[in-house]
Amino acid sequence: MTSPPLPQVLISEVGPRDGLQSVKATMPTADKLRWIDALAAAGLREIEVASFVPAKLLPQMADAAQVVRHALQYPGVRVMALVPNLHGAQAALEAGAQKLTLPVSASPAHSMANVRKTPEAMVEEVQAVLRLRDQIAPGVPVEVGMSTAFGCTLQGAVPEDDVLRLAVQLAQVGVDEVGLSDTTGMGNPAQVRRLFTRLFQEIGSRAGSAHMHNTRGLGLANCLAAYEAGVRTFDSSLGGLGGCPYAPGASGNVVTEDLVFMLEAMGVSTGIDLAKLMAARLPLQMGLPGEPLYGMTPEAGLPKGWNH
Repeated sequence: MTSPPLPQVLISEVGPRDGLQSVKATMPTADKLRWIDALAAAGLREIEVASFVPAKLLPQMADAAQVVRHALQYPGVRVMALVPNLHGAQAALEAGAQKLTLPVSASPAHSMANVRKTPEAMVEEVQAVLRLRDQIAPGVPVEVGMSTAFGCTLQGAVPEDDVLRLAVQLAQVGVDEVGLSDTTGMGNPAQVRRLFTRLFQEIGSRAGSAHMHNTRGLGLANCLAAYEAGVRTFDSSLGGLGGCPYAPGASGNVVTEDLVFMLEAMGVSTGIDLAKLMAARLPLQMGLPGEPLYGMTPEAGLPKGWNH
């Protein structure tokens, strides 16, 4: 019996963080833990389980430390947390998070609205987080997901040179990876391919994940363009959780099930069992009854003879 091939791409499941903080309801902790159990059982190797922000701002994340500690029981899963600042980073590292991600916006207007800091001030905050990491948890990777890299609803177009300049600054201060996020769903495949190609030219192996949104129906096409440019880590959300309540199905993340189906059908291994991945929708639905879930693959089912 031959062993399965090593996965060629890393799917980073962001539903328990990005998805849950985008919906109004708060999922009970016990349901969150069951959902994470199901995601781990499906073979996901990186899960963004929480964000460390004040509970009064995001009550959905009040149990972040407990969720991190629970997820640490799975040796094959890297437990990731989003932290907006040094205070959040300290709490995440103390809880045992194995990877930190910080949002740094390429758009000054979005940066002020989101974290009340300029992009330059956020680079300083990232440096402070890196110093803290070196002191208390050396070896824990710190990544930046660069928000609004493909456009901003507040300022409109975001010059590619601004994105790359910021990425180079972040790489120079020691960030392990800089990924690009299509926060507002404004990107298109030609733009995605071009910008990631330039990112690899500028920062090489520190070029990180593609975080695409399906706002205008281009999420999978943009992921494919990023793959063709050399990206091997993709953020996605089970059931596309995190859609906009005012535009059903619009602003949500790329659907993990559809992304895994596309890659596996192309012969690109993800290490994920698609049937078990779709089964992980059940604990999600039980924890958020009535919340709409998306995905073409779960609706259509797997093709006859599927054996990936």
